[in-house]
Amino acid sequence: MAKLGVMGWITMVLTVVGALNWGLVGFFNWNLVGAILGDMSGASRVVYALVGLSALWVIYLLAKGDKSSMTM
Repeated sequence: MAKLGVMGWITMVLTVVGALNWGLVGFFNWNLVGAILGDMSGASRVVYALVGLSALWVIYLLAKGDKSSMTM
């Protein structure tokens, strides 16, 4: 596995948080981000936006096919 830089780690953590949250919503109808930060509060909306941007970054890297880009 390639070494991850700061941007890579932030992106991975946010993407995993988003994926786990969707898993909890799908299996248990429970929104972890909403439970911690409040349903659609300003803070939860920021988290959702950052998770979405992280997913777009991962999609970009996958489309580019360059694993070394994760070391930013």
